[in-house]
Amino acid sequence: MRKIKIVLAVNILISVFLVMTSYGADVAKIGVIDMQRVLETSSAGKAALDEIKKQKEVMETELQKKKEEIEELRKQLERDAMVLSREKREEKEREGRIKLNDFKTLQKKYVAELKEQEKRHLLRMRKDIFNIIQKIGKKEGYLLIVDNVSVLYSPTSIDITDQLIKDYNAKYAQQQGEATKKSKK
Repeated sequence: MRKIKIVLAVNILISVFLVMTSYGADVAKIGVIDMQRVLETSSAGKAALDEIKKQKEVMETELQKKKEEIEELRKQLERDAMVLSREKREEKEREGRIKLNDFKTLQKKYVAELKEQEKRHLLRMRKDIFNIIQKIGKKEGYLLIVDNVSVLYSPTSIDITDQLIKDYNAKYAQQQGEATKKSKK
């Protein structure tokens, strides 16, 4: 893993030097962004996290109800075990197993739905963020803009995350305004 990072860093440095020499005396302008911070602090990111959190709470409430039903059925079976006939007891045990399997299936379904919802939000946000990064790069003459995940060191002076968040929040507010106008029509 360390060798890969070293090779990656060397390749980036070589690429930067080659590009810099091809531009002659021009100074290479490099920007760094913190994608995680953008996702967590932008308006769109917060809205997506809130939506996912609400959906998760609804799912957890429903799962808790199912779990309580199963627990109540188990307690009832324990209370009535001595008085029930063998067939009735087996029927109640089978009913409990079916409910438990249904609970586990529902739980897996909800986990998959949440992951899919997170994936949809993330893909949509990454697409918007990529477009904004492209505009910033062209407008301000950046040679390279990288995510800080693979950057081992960078001065804060080349961090453009705040600018990206500002632009993304403006775009998100504009999209929300347009969506509100469409829903009123």
